[in-house]
Amino acid sequence: QVQLVESGGGSVQAEGSLRLSCAASGRTFNTYTMGWFRQAPGKDRDFVAAIRRSGDTYYGDSVKGRFTISRNNAVNMMYLQMNSLKPEDTAVYYCAARPDYSMSTSYLTYNYWGQGTQVTVSS
Repeated sequence: QVQLVESGGGSVQAEGSLRLSCAASGRTFNTYTMGWFRQAPGKDRDFVAAIRRSGDTYYGDSVKGRFTISRNNAVNMMYLQMNSLKPEDTAVYYCAARPDYSMSTSYLTYNYWGQGTQVTVSS
């Protein structure tokens, strides 16, 4: 089992940058695929990015080229560097984990979740 805690959210103007962090507990962090999802008010929870234990990365179409996901297995941390932010990136961002059997962009397949961190981008 793993517990997840996000940090780094906040308010920024369009074209600005933020870096989100996800701290994971437990000794099996490197056996999980880690992901970032986001949810805006009244909308579904959308896939943002994921990184497998191998380091392979995957991105949602709307963030490709602007966001970068990374992980440090030595310290049980995952990160999301967000550049060129747009107002439509405004949402609560969630860190999630699933066993590293295969890649998935569906939030339904992720077993563990953080509490979320708000990101607000103003125009």
